[in-house]
Amino acid sequence: MASRPRELAERMAARGKLADGYLRETFTLPREAARSKARDFLARYPKAAYMSSVENWRELPTGEIEFTMRRLPSAD
Repeated sequence: MASRPRELAERMAARGKLADGYLRETFTLPREAARSKARDFLARYPKAAYMSSVENWRELPTGEIEFTMRRLPSAD
């Protein structure tokens, strides 16, 4: 059991890390730049070889889009 809030926060942060082998990149961009970045990412790392995808996204109050792209580290 955690005795201090910081210990609890560290334990929760460590639990949130996924060890599934995917590499993740998070971006925060204006809407059109976000679309372009996602297209470039998927062109660079095609789904067939890298299992690439947009893992999650949200629109921020500023109108920007925050999104996470994921892919496998290698097709080999």
